[in-house]
Amino acid sequence: MIARCSADNLSVHLRREPAAHAEENKAWPRVYQLPSHAPDLNPTEGVWSLLKRSIANSAAADLRSLTRITKRKLKKIQYCPELINGCLTKTGLTMESTIASPADTTSST
Repeated sequence: MIARCSADNLSVHLRREPAAHAEENKAWPRVYQLPSHAPDLNPTEGVWSLLKRSIANSAAADLRSLTRITKRKLKKIQYCPELINGCLTKTGLTMESTIASPADTTSST
């Protein structure tokens, strides 16, 4: 299981509750503070780009259909580690670096 969460300085991510949750669960999620206004360093932007390209030629009849298409495409991305690693390239992170090992659970990140 990937144990990673990225924070991008969005006001909701800077609230006390998410910080407290991260502190209580140090082994999961791993929190990496990302710079604001740097989409090339935010792996989420890469995932959204992949998703938008994959649904560009899809025609959804209604919101339910669009939701189904989106979930299906995100599931495909989830099972393609090379795509996710491509989104992580500029951050210096890799899928392997985001998986907590037993030694990592005692150290703070």
